Amino acid sequence: MRQLFLATALLAASAFGPVQAQDAAEVASASGGVLRALDKISGDTVDLEVATGASTTLGNLQIALVDCRYPVGDPAANAYAALEITETGKPGALFSGWMIASSPALNALEHFRYDVWVIRCTTS
Repeated sequence: MRQLFLATALLAASAFGPVQAQDAAEVASASGGVLRALDKISGDTVDLEVATGASTTLGNLQIALVDCRYPVGDPAANAYAALEITETGKPGALFSGWMIASSPALNALEHFRYDVWVIRCTTS
């Protein structure tokens, strides 16, 4: 399903002409990132600071931050993070891919209880 969505998005984008790079902005990998999680049952939100290569627990979810990238010189700007999210007792990943801070719905975790999205990268 995700591949079909991406293929459709690429086809639609190509119909509007070539994609222009934003001043060929360079990106850098950060030492970690800040994720925000919403418990859709209780309504509580929590910010999770995770180091690159580390993981954290949210209820029965394991959230691993593979990488967090940001425009050079501005780690608070449009961050995007590679995440691997698994659920205890269930095989395979619930989510594996990139999330973009400015467009969290573009590639989102689909879970009955939790929403998780990227806020920013951290550099210290």
